[in-house]
Amino acid sequence: MLGAIVGDVAGSYYESCLLKFSDPSKITLFMATSRFTDDSVMTLAVARWLKDSRDKSAASLVEAMQKLGRKYPDAGYGPAFARWLATDKPKPYGSWGNGAAMRVSPAGLYATTLDEALRLATVSAEVSHNHPEAVGAARAVAAAVFMARHGAGNGEIRTYVENCFGYDLSRTIGEIRPGYAWDVSCRGSVPEAITAFLDADSVEQAVRLAISLGGDADTQAAIAASMAAARWPVPDWME
Repeated sequence: MLGAIVGDVAGSYYESCLLKFSDPSKITLFMATSRFTDDSVMTLAVARWLKDSRDKSAASLVEAMQKLGRKYPDAGYGPAFARWLATDKPKPYGSWGNGAAMRVSPAGLYATTLDEALRLATVSAEVSHNHPEAVGAARAVAAAVFMARHGAGNGEIRTYVENCFGYDLSRTIGEIRPGYAWDVSCRGSVPEAITAFLDADSVEQAVRLAISLGGDADTQAAIAASMAAARWPVPDWME
């Protein structure tokens, strides 16, 4: 969970810059204007749901998300999700965006089995982002977090995600970057974030690689770092 927040804050400055970095080591990770965004707020809401809800129901998740989301109304929510937060008894609205994937990492950390991680990820997505692509992306990220936390190697994670979710994880970030364009769809942003994790050897490098694409930097860095932090410690200077 800390990884997701660190990635979100580090990527927040670059979210709308569309800057590509062929040398990710040149990226300044924390600027004076860096801040947490909706990615962090909703990740914390999912974590609070998992900690406090006895039944892990969709209704208790909605309550947790709305309570924390309304406390931070200026965190950068998309228009449709902002309306969802403000609506009594909100309904899912078919989004295929990456919002479900960016908030799901606590499910992979909380679960005691891969099946449980997948089930919790499904609940966490479907309350708002119930498009199959969004649900699949949340499940893919939760699975990768769970597997990394329990010692799975890159080959095992890559094979599982490719076979179960149809993502192409064969290219490196260096191969993806030149032709990559800003994209908030699950299909167009989550595989790249997973690749940033798979190409990295630390939380810091996962963040740098995700930002270097010049895409939806805060969300992709949050996703990549959430997986990386399940394998490696978050450096003290990044906390």
